[in-house]
Amino acid sequence: MTINTGLSKEQREEIAGHLSRLLADSYTLYLKTHNFHWNVTGPQFNTLHTMFEAQYTELALAVDEIAERIRALGIRAPGSYTEFARITSVHEANGGESAEEMVRQLVTGQETIVRTAREAFPAADAANDEPTADLLTQRMQSHEKTAWMLRSMIAE
Repeated sequence: MTINTGLSKEQREEIAGHLSRLLADSYTLYLKTHNFHWNVTGPQFNTLHTMFEAQYTELALAVDEIAERIRALGIRAPGSYTEFARITSVHEANGGESAEEMVRQLVTGQETIVRTAREAFPAADAANDEPTADLLTQRMQSHEKTAWMLRSMIAE
């Protein structure tokens, strides 16, 4: 069936391409944060364990929103580890990270997602795709705040 929402097929495909990278970054950070939730140790265990749980829960909801926006554009959303690994900019954990290194890596991951969302914004803006622009704005705001909170945990 033809999609007639005011965006051309080319616009929808370009925007969905950006959103697919955002989805891959978000899902990879979700997995990394969940991994750190399970494996954090040390004097800040309870604080970080709880914080990481709140963060991966928020990411799980974000992943769904991003994928559903891609589908609303009429494009198939990526959904496998293989697809995500190919297009993500977030690096996986190696294992054995200290609590402080976990926090540092999560700051990097949060900031990476902000940059990915920011890179997607011009395509959504040029197409007057307000729903995508709104989603991107919300994602940037959430990840910037989370990165700030994580940075505050690191001793300078």
